[in-house]
Amino acid sequence: MNTRLVLAIAALLSSSTIVPTAACAADQSKSQIAEKIEAQVAEMIAGINGKNAELATKYDAPDLMFMESGSPPILGPTADREGFVETFKRSPSWHVTKLDETVDVGGAGDMAVYRSTYDEDSVDGGVPMTHRVNYIAGFKLDPDGVWRVHWAVVSPQSRSHKK
Repeated sequence: MNTRLVLAIAALLSSSTIVPTAACAADQSKSQIAEKIEAQVAEMIAGINGKNAELATKYDAPDLMFMESGSPPILGPTADREGFVETFKRSPSWHVTKLDETVDVGGAGDMAVYRSTYDEDSVDGGVPMTHRVNYIAGFKLDPDGVWRVHWAVVSPQSRSHKK
């Protein structure tokens, strides 16, 4: 066999053992990834309900884009954190309750979509109010091994009404 051909085949075979960083996520099963993301979202919700903007935004990616009906997009974790601080001041009774959640993990195990429904409760002028929202977020496994929210959308199912 030609020496060049042998070297070319050896190089090809050795390069096939190199695994891209994103594929390293395959070490975890889809259910393990989904459980991890659900736990992270639970931390974020605990931050909201505890009026802790740092915890509420703990998993924001540097390029976060957050969109909510009727509002301009929020770009980046700093703007997201500042928005939570303002909301906590304006509506200290705001409380979020998860009703359901689903995590769909991509085949490569490096991206996931989180979908959920929440009730948002607050008090407005002494009147207990509530409304239901849909929340969808795109999580990506970043190079440092942390799952982060790169985009998210909140869409109300109804206007706030008396509880």
